[in-house]
Amino acid sequence: MSSATPSWYSKIGAQRDWAWRGWQVRYTYIRSTAAATNPPLLFLHGFGSALGQWRYNLHPLSESHTVYAMDLLGFGASEKAPAEYGVTLWMEQVYDFWRTWIRTPVILVGHSLGALVAIATAAAYPEMVGGLILLTIPASRQEVLPAKLQPLVGSLESFFASPLLLRPLFQLITRKPGIIRSVLKKIYVNPEVVNEELVALFTTPPLDRGAAGVFCRLSKARTRRDFAPNVKDLLPQITSPTLVLWGQQDKVIPIAWGRQLTEHSPHLKLVEIEDAGHCPYDEHPERVNQEIAHWLKKYGSGECSYA
Repeated sequence: MSSATPSWYSKIGAQRDWAWRGWQVRYTYIRSTAAATNPPLLFLHGFGSALGQWRYNLHPLSESHTVYAMDLLGFGASEKAPAEYGVTLWMEQVYDFWRTWIRTPVILVGHSLGALVAIATAAAYPEMVGGLILLTIPASRQEVLPAKLQPLVGSLESFFASPLLLRPLFQLITRKPGIIRSVLKKIYVNPEVVNEELVALFTTPPLDRGAAGVFCRLSKARTRRDFAPNVKDLLPQITSPTLVLWGQQDKVIPIAWGRQLTEHSPHLKLVEIEDAGHCPYDEHPERVNQEIAHWLKKYGSGECSYA
């Protein structure tokens, strides 16, 4: 692990390390004393990010619910393990964390990759999940590409996932934070949100031992057909109330995909966040927190039915 502690870690509760399958996993929690009967919230970050992405959300939402957040294996301050990465691995990590520390139905809150892990977890372990709050949902390659193009795209992705290409790229990115800054400014609608704290959130974990190897493993894993399940196959299996928040200006996963998904689940409610891109929790945290808090009140009263 890198020796420096990021400044945003002080904003997200009591951080702890947990040994999972012999690997170190970082998590945090804030216990709420306001309403002990309310279900806990478990936050799952997006691809390339970490639990620090929730720095504007955890404390406000902990006023009514105990909150947990974790770094998925390979990301953030969790170990950069030589594992076979994929949604199934992270889903098992989430389930084992819940079984170890919580053991009561939770509401999973996930962004992008974290949203996909949350959906897969809810489908596989319905006894664990009482509801879902998802901020953008990625599609698998099979869902966005015509069948005849999938072998070609898979071959190209496998070629570009070669460590001979990826390791020099990784070194270039980690040595030049300006590259990350430029990418983030394309993802965020408001470039002023891209400050030193946000850049550090993405540039600190790659300094950890084993990070280059994880970068190569993840890049290779994303070319596999079994890296992620099809969202449209999973959604009909989920009967839990589901809130989806989506930035209207999302360039990474356009909101048109989110609108399609509403046709696959009567339990899903889509709320569009104006003037927001791929990370609405960061660009408009007050609006996102308000929407979540309002939904949680309806959830607690049994009014979360969208059929």
